[in-house]
Amino acid sequence: MDNLRIGRYIQHLRKAAGMTQKELADKLSISFQAVSKWENGDTLPDTGILVELCNILGTTVDRLLNGGSNLPVERTPMKLEDVEKGFEYLEKIGELFGEDCTFYTGMIEGINNKMSIDILSYLSVPTTREVMYAEVLIQGILSGKTVDMREIEEKFTNPGMIETIRSYVEKTGETG
Repeated sequence: MDNLRIGRYIQHLRKAAGMTQKELADKLSISFQAVSKWENGDTLPDTGILVELCNILGTTVDRLLNGGSNLPVERTPMKLEDVEKGFEYLEKIGELFGEDCTFYTGMIEGINNKMSIDILSYLSVPTTREVMYAEVLIQGILSGKTVDMREIEEKFTNPGMIETIRSYVEKTGETG
């Protein structure tokens, strides 16, 4: 860990919050000299106050201890086949529980309201079904998953969807 980098980040966040060293220290029930030592890179905050410090400064412990940078995320693969199965299972719930079952209708209504769509209509048409697949893949990419672009290129029929997925893969720095 780079104490000076962490200290500079603490100082940056403190000043951005419009606090003096004393005000931050008072919130943590410590001396302003302790805050000064952090900001100068002489010491690090005690582990017992890290979470509270981060809450006050509006950051996370991992980001603070990395001096303001996000830690690298290990990206796990996401397969199109799994996405397809997920939608098949979603449809199967209606068959298994009954389309009038409150659990099933609530689930479908929740999806429809959250996404402002009619999910069952979208899934009944191959082109819009592919759009749903792309949406799930993009959400996966944005949350740290990887996709195999060869698989996408082989199975998707809409070139625009392929390019949209590729653009998200490129934005995340993944070579896919």
